[in-house]
Amino acid sequence: MPHSENPTFQTEKASERISRHANEIAARLTKRGAVPNFGEPDDRTLRSFSLGEVAEILGVSGSYLRQLSIDGLGPTPELGTAGRRSYTLRQINELRAYLASARQKEALKFCPRRREGEKLQIISVAGSASTTTSLYLAQGLALQGYRVLAIDLDPNGSLSKMFGYYFPDIGFPDHYVSMYGALSYDDDRSSMSSVIRPTHFDGLDLVPGTCELEIFERESTKRFHSEDLRIADVSTKMVSALKEVEANYDVVVIRCGGGSFLTAGAYEAATGVLLTVRPEWPEITSMTMSLSVLSHFVSLIEEAGRSVNHDFTKFLVTRHSPRDVSQQEAVALLRDSLGHDLLTATVWESDAIRDAGVKKRSLYELVAGAVGRSAYEQAMETLNSTNAEVMDIISEVWGRPPMYVMRASRTAGKASS
Repeated sequence: MPHSENPTFQTEKASERISRHANEIAARLTKRGAVPNFGEPDDRTLRSFSLGEVAEILGVSGSYLRQLSIDGLGPTPELGTAGRRSYTLRQINELRAYLASARQKEALKFCPRRREGEKLQIISVAGSASTTTSLYLAQGLALQGYRVLAIDLDPNGSLSKMFGYYFPDIGFPDHYVSMYGALSYDDDRSSMSSVIRPTHFDGLDLVPGTCELEIFERESTKRFHSEDLRIADVSTKMVSALKEVEANYDVVVIRCGGGSFLTAGAYEAATGVLLTVRPEWPEITSMTMSLSVLSHFVSLIEEAGRSVNHDFTKFLVTRHSPRDVSQQEAVALLRDSLGHDLLTATVWESDAIRDAGVKKRSLYELVAGAVGRSAYEQAMETLNSTNAEVMDIISEVWGRPPMYVMRASRTAGKASS
């Protein structure tokens, strides 16, 4: 029937027609199985880790782990071809618990979870590589035995997709699935725990990012102007929401989005900020603008009578090509300007990281052969060195001695020898 003869077409508004089309397409895609159910990740599992990898992760020798297995101590590894042993991440964490109990003087080394009196670390990550940095930091912390919550504040769900969660921009579910639910201005807002989803990494959970976050930004903007607020109360809501689950985690990693109010909330809730920058002049210029925005957010929070007490604000150079002369100059400028606030390690430009991203995976999830052994090992060295610095910063905040950078240096030395 032509549109002019369709009574539905003649009476419905343009917004209603667009919504009807969106819902109809979403329903058909779901029926065909082309769209995963809301809140359910794709069917993925984390690979097992070889005995050598587990020894490196735990900071012990392979022969020691092999003897534990022979003696029947700790979890029983899977035996592959030629008797090669491998462990799941859950089994690695079981090994941690066993070793912390058997070697109590080294308990912190094997089980780094925060103790009584050590505050939850909330790290807001922003900048040009915030998705990749958040992904590798959250997964790296989980591999080292921390209980981690990753929060995706990107309406496009860039971090969520790396964990296998996909929330289309059409056909909203009948319940909130992002931080929108925990921060909602409605009286019947969701609990923080209700928007947390598991991942395929033992000890690592996720709050997905969806297009709901754009709606929340619009609502916050409307409230801000209509109620003549100095700053919307999303900041206090973010702090309160995280307090609901504080006992369950050691570290929260927040992938900041582009929205102003959610970003302000992430900065107020944070105990630390990690800003990424590529060593190229336009990118550095962009970063200085981001710093101005951060300064503005913090000043608004302070003008509202609240304090922002970050344990650290650090900068990370990413996608670094060390042989590029221009980039060498850019890194030198950053080091001269930022001093110790710039992490010593840089994340190198890497085909391995890029190829893993195309597969919607991290290098931690892949074996070396999937992206080329040489590129894999080089990329892992830079990623692990970066994570080691951040973990030592966390240790310092908790009043513990540093140990991760030293361990990463020893591992790098073995790899290069």
